[in-house]
Amino acid sequence: PGLLCCVYFCCSGVAGIQAAYQQACSQVQLWGPTNAAPIINAVATLAEEEHRRIVSQKLPCRTYQILLLMTDGILTDMDNTKLAVIKASRLPMSIIIVGVGKADFSDMEELDADDGLLRIGNVVAMRDIVQFVPFSQFAMQPPEVLAKEVLAEVPTQVVEYMYNYGLPVMSAVAGAPHR
Repeated sequence: PGLLCCVYFCCSGVAGIQAAYQQACSQVQLWGPTNAAPIINAVATLAEEEHRRIVSQKLPCRTYQILLLMTDGILTDMDNTKLAVIKASRLPMSIIIVGVGKADFSDMEELDADDGLLRIGNVVAMRDIVQFVPFSQFAMQPPEVLAKEVLAEVPTQVVEYMYNYGLPVMSAVAGAPHR
């Protein structure tokens, strides 16, 4: 199996994501096989800490993990990845997958689960937390168009997480909780 390289950045806004991406690209070497479950589980561990804190005290969510995966191929651990995504679907976490190149991205489309909740056997995700975007569809467009598509589902995913646990949602304008 290939070595998993994890680069963790805490960033704010699209500019922060772009800066983190540029810094990560200078530190990461890509190769196969492509195993996504280990990194999903690692980020889920971080999200689990926040989940326990906010659910036990019914507090607004202060930290929401967003994992950005870039891949150029088929997952070699699809069943483990599906289970990791399903487990993470109950946590303050979203997964954005950007497919690069001309590979078969049917695994990523399945993880995106736009046509229904992700499942493996009788185990079903609590909510959809994956957004898959094929980079080739946006390569010739301004970066803002790609950013908009990549982040399109995150606001809904955050609110769904909060509502699933009866947690207050912070107003973006006033900073006050509302329901």
